[in-house]
Amino acid sequence: MDPALNAQPAMMCPGHAACPGCIDALSARHVLAGLGPDAVAVIPPSCMAIIAGPQPYSSLKIPVYQPTLEASAAAASGLRRALDAQGRHATQVVVFAGDGGTYDIGLQCLSSAAERNEDFLYVCLDNEGYMNTGAQKSSSTPHYAWTGSTPAGKSSRKKSLVDIMAAHRVPWIATASAGHLADLQRKVARARTLRGTRLLLLLIPCLDGWGLDEDAGLATARLAVDSGAFPLLEVEDGERWTLQSQKTRPIADYLAPQRRYRHLTPAQVAALQDEIDAGWQRLQRLVAMSLPAAA
Repeated sequence: MDPALNAQPAMMCPGHAACPGCIDALSARHVLAGLGPDAVAVIPPSCMAIIAGPQPYSSLKIPVYQPTLEASAAAASGLRRALDAQGRHATQVVVFAGDGGTYDIGLQCLSSAAERNEDFLYVCLDNEGYMNTGAQKSSSTPHYAWTGSTPAGKSSRKKSLVDIMAAHRVPWIATASAGHLADLQRKVARARTLRGTRLLLLLIPCLDGWGLDEDAGLATARLAVDSGAFPLLEVEDGERWTLQSQKTRPIADYLAPQRRYRHLTPAQVAALQDEIDAGWQRLQRLVAMSLPAAA
């Protein structure tokens, strides 16, 4: 872990409203520290909005604007243009939105901003469901997962936000996890140096919604990466794919601690393993196609 990155001042105050053991707050704290004090945040209705606190109060040490759930990317676009008009080109605009406000309700707005290549960093805190309102499913909820609205398990697969944004040819997309902190810190540092629409997708195991112990968030995040359920990667300009993790454990190891998967049959676990393996092979092909041709 880079000591220079760890020396960044804390941009989130203690005493915020996150659940005990929640890595949503932990992840946001590291992103904010990496961006530094010259930044403004857009936070739509979400767990992060509760953590940050109701306006005009905030647990963040930077200005925060809370728009409607569907309007995060539009609000960030407007703030960026207002800052540029003031000559504040170096000030970072960062969005902290959940998967409901990104994969679902805010996707049209994000797509429009990406098509225009608006200059902001969009951080999706992906806990794979509408956890703030009772753990209902979103289109980020994985196949077979129990939620409040899928008591028998979700019948469809998780939407691939990375592929959707790669199709927009935005300058930079990355996945990261607080369970692999050095990788997360490096990616935040890189995002800070880039311009245009940048997406940072962070997996956030929800202790209550996933049915985890209060101290299991980071361990579960690591299992997601190690099982291949959440590969660590970067995509540049929609074309160049780089992989920063390896698949070293079976998906069953990742599923076992989570209450939302305890209804699965052995056949369903095997089916999920097949999905993970197929997705991993596809990702490796994309990485191979990104390599320069041999002379």
